Amino acid sequence: MGGGHKSLLSLGGDTLLEHVIKRTSPQVDRLILNINEDTALFKFVNLPFVEDTIDGFAGPLAGVLAGMEWSKKNAPGSNWIATFAADTPFLPMDLVQKFLSTIEKTSAELVCASSKGRSHPVFGLWYVPLLEDLRRAIAKEGIRRIDAWTSRYNLQVVDFMVGEVDPFFNVNYPQDLDMARNLFALKT
Repeated sequence: MGGGHKSLLSLGGDTLLEHVIKRTSPQVDRLILNINEDTALFKFVNLPFVEDTIDGFAGPLAGVLAGMEWSKKNAPGSNWIATFAADTPFLPMDLVQKFLSTIEKTSAELVCASSKGRSHPVFGLWYVPLLEDLRRAIAKEGIRRIDAWTSRYNLQVVDFMVGEVDPFFNVNYPQDLDMARNLFALKT
């Protein structure tokens, strides 16, 4: 997208991140942001920030680990964290509910989303007691891909129906932003 933080791009008067916050905040008890640079740009959302605790860019798993660590310290009674991508303005309003329902029906240790046969592992529900296993996998084993780590556990995948738009449509390119703006205009 030409540099910068794509989650700060405008869609219908709000940033992509604000759209994600509006869709996710009713689904969880607390929201935090995993941001590793330019945190001052995100102060307007008035949410706590957490940085990766693994040196270097270790990818999305490092963000999951940071979220687990934050939860263990700040919400010690919580065994689960949910994760979302900040560039997906149409994500499901019932994402966490469907994840929790899946956990109740199965012995899942991890849950992630899919649509149209494609996995979206950044959208997940993660079992906080796996924190040390995840830290070891990233720091000692060099694991970076979400699928490489989740394959070790009882992972359940929840498929979401695609309507007018894939609920996990994300903005990666200028034409994606144009498409998101067109879709948003149709929905409002």
